[in-house]
Amino acid sequence: MKNQIIKPSILPGFMELLPSDQILFNKILDIIKKNYERFGFIPMDTPIIEKSEILLAKGGGETTKQIYRFNKGKNDISLRFDLTVPFARYVSQYTQDLTFPLRRYQIGKVFRGERNQKGRFREFYQCDIDIINRGELNILNDAEIPSIIYSVFRELNLDSFTIYINNRKLLNGYFEYLEIENKIDVLRTIDKLDKIGKDQVKEELKLLSIESKAIENILKFIKINGENDEILTQLKNLGVENELFKEGLDELEKAVYYIGCFGVPKKFYNINLKITRGLDYYTGTVYETMLDDYLNIGSICSGGRYDDLAQNYTTEKLSGVGISIGLTRLFYQLREANILKMSSGSTTSQVLVVPMDKQYLDESINIVNKLRNKDVRSELYLEDNKLSKKLNYANKLRVSYIILIGKEEVETGLFTLKDMKTAVQYKLSIEEIFEILNNR
Repeated sequence: MKNQIIKPSILPGFMELLPSDQILFNKILDIIKKNYERFGFIPMDTPIIEKSEILLAKGGGETTKQIYRFNKGKNDISLRFDLTVPFARYVSQYTQDLTFPLRRYQIGKVFRGERNQKGRFREFYQCDIDIINRGELNILNDAEIPSIIYSVFRELNLDSFTIYINNRKLLNGYFEYLEIENKIDVLRTIDKLDKIGKDQVKEELKLLSIESKAIENILKFIKINGENDEILTQLKNLGVENELFKEGLDELEKAVYYIGCFGVPKKFYNINLKITRGLDYYTGTVYETMLDDYLNIGSICSGGRYDDLAQNYTTEKLSGVGISIGLTRLFYQLREANILKMSSGSTTSQVLVVPMDKQYLDESINIVNKLRNKDVRSELYLEDNKLSKKLNYANKLRVSYIILIGKEEVETGLFTLKDMKTAVQYKLSIEEIFEILNNR
């Protein structure tokens, strides 16, 4: 009886990549990591599996519906749905062992049982940074975050994007001024403006029992636009007598000024009063980053300020600010829109060493060992095939160089280095080859 063959497949909502795309994905991940570390953030990792009571401490909402939760023995456990909640638990658990302000980054997979749809994933990488302090955290930290976003996306060769910035205190203070009580629900509704449109937002605000005049004032308020200085002037001229509003306006003005001081060109950041970030824990500055020519992709990096990150795990106040890049979704969207300007082959090797015949294998092993000892990423072709097949393999990998080793090379000590992009060949010593490869 024949073994039954199971058709190879994966669950919907999970992404697998072929080698060339995986190499490109890893290049992007490395750029993000390098920039995070360049700005002084330290790496941190937390378990993929947490106690359910930790992840669900806040309870309710979409999170409870989307979480992957199960029992193993006596343990009620869940897969993490973001990196923020485990970070809050981590900081609370190790407060006495950490140095504050704490600048942390974490890159890892998270899991959400979302409805299956194109471009949405149930398993995906998040790339988070946070600056957190015991007690208060200076507003200047909020201004530095956009410089990190700018640095990452410029190195990814994305040259047309905008970091939108707002402040929740500004909005909440304005709602208080309008005598609106259910501020969180109003914020969530405004956050959907670009998705559902002005008319639908008005209808939803009416369902929240917001008076027509207040609705008009809200919509007029969030439509304020222009250059950053112009928006700030218009906000000051509103004459809103509310302390929270004034505090938010002051923070926003300082953040905008110091973003420029941190070296972000003006064209890359703009105040947008529609940006609210629907999550409850944001209390001040909020960010969303959009590709100017691909607004339909949505935010490619978002985050904000929170006053009490770990209130479910400690009585100590821990204030912070942070952002997250959803790398899996970002990569998928950039690839689908064909706007990835980085190239990649199907190998991480710089050079493929090719023995012309099996009798030259010993010398080929010697050469590849020398290359690797000089930190040149190298691969040795080991199969006993015709030269044409070996060269075809190199072409498929899109390797940059090959080194051919045959009788003449062994006798003279001069090896054939072929540039696979230009098809130009050189006869060089191994030292000369090192120099070329290390300068590329």
